[in-house]
Parts: sequence; C-alpha cells; structure tokens
Amino acid sequence: MISLHLSASKAMAAANSFSLLRHSATAVSAFRALVTAKTSLDFPLRNPTKPIPLHKRRSIRRISSISGEEASAKAAAASADSGGPTIFDKIIAKEIPSSIVYEDERVLAFRDINPQAPVHVLVIPKLRDGLTQLGKAEPRHKDILGDLLYAAKIVAEKEGILDGFRLVVNNGPEACQSVYHLHLHVLGGRQMKWPAG
Repeated sequence: MISLHLSASKAMAAANSFSLLRHSATAVSAFRALVTAKTSLDFPLRNPTKPIPLHKRRSIRRISSISGEEASAKAAAASADSGGPTIFDKIIAKEIPSSIVYEDERVLAFRDINPQAPVHVLVIPKLRDGLTQLGKAEPRHKDILGDLLYAAKIVAEKEGILDGFRLVVNNGPEACQSVYHLHLHVLGGRQMKWPAG
C-alpha cells in the first residue's frame, strides 16, 4: 500500500491560510499543490511500479477540491457579517489587480482567477450596502440587482457568448458562497450541462 501523508498541523495551517487568502493567486496555487500532491490518501496497488490510472487521480482531486470549497465557504460564513472589507472591496479600490471586463459607476466585472469555464467573469456592485448575499436583498436593492443582470448581459456580449451563457449566484455556505459581497458568475464558452448541480 502506498500512502501520501500530510501532518495534521501542516494541513490545518494550509487550510487556514487558504481560507484567509482564498482569492489570491498564491493561495489558489498552494491549495492546488496541497490537493494534488499532499492529500492524506491511501491507494491499494497490486503492482507498486504501475502508476495510478488518470481517471482515479482526477476523482481523488475532485473530491478533495469539493471538500476544500465547502470548508472555505463555512469559514467565510462565520465572518460574513463582520462589516470588514472583502477581497472585492479591495479589487474595487484597485488595491488588488484584476482583469476588468466591464465597469460603470455602479458595477464592476472582472475575470475570475479560478475559472470554471473558458469565460468566467464576476459581476459585483461597487457599493455593497448590506448586500452580502442575494438572501439579504431588500426593496431598496431592486435597482442594483437590475444593474447587475444588465451588466452580465453586456459581459456576455463582449465575451462573444451571448447565445449561450449561465449566471450563477451562490447564496450562503450550503451553496459554497466564499465572499460575502453579492456577485454573479457569468460562465460560458463551453457546453453547459443540466442539472447544474
């Protein structure tokens, strides 16, 4: 039996670092390295010289990635109502660089650093105004919600995916929301599947 082991303290430190810096490129790279090379898993092999089949390695990585996303979402939910600046506030303030696709006086759209499709753009309101998630929307937010949807249409048009794209809004930890600043994911450039999952 071949085992890849990571000490509990190193795994916890990596998980804590990842949840704090989830959207930085360094954290994403560190997490990918953790998932692909350092996950504590046992693989029973009949022939130790024969490599693990690619489809089994992909399944293991996907399971590890899913559990990492869920843990990150739960950690983010714990501090969701702190009122502190989010990574999106820092992107709006140009403190963190981003690849901007569209911007007007109320909305900013930029490329996701961990794309899930050939086109993956986040659309956010520039002023959070208590709109940390869609479930917190109030009547006063109707205009900005319309602005976000219209901006998503403009993004799809600019990116050449107007004939086929998907909008995703994650709401709360059970939907794996990891940043508590309302945002729409504009996904396209490939065939989308249903059910969305």
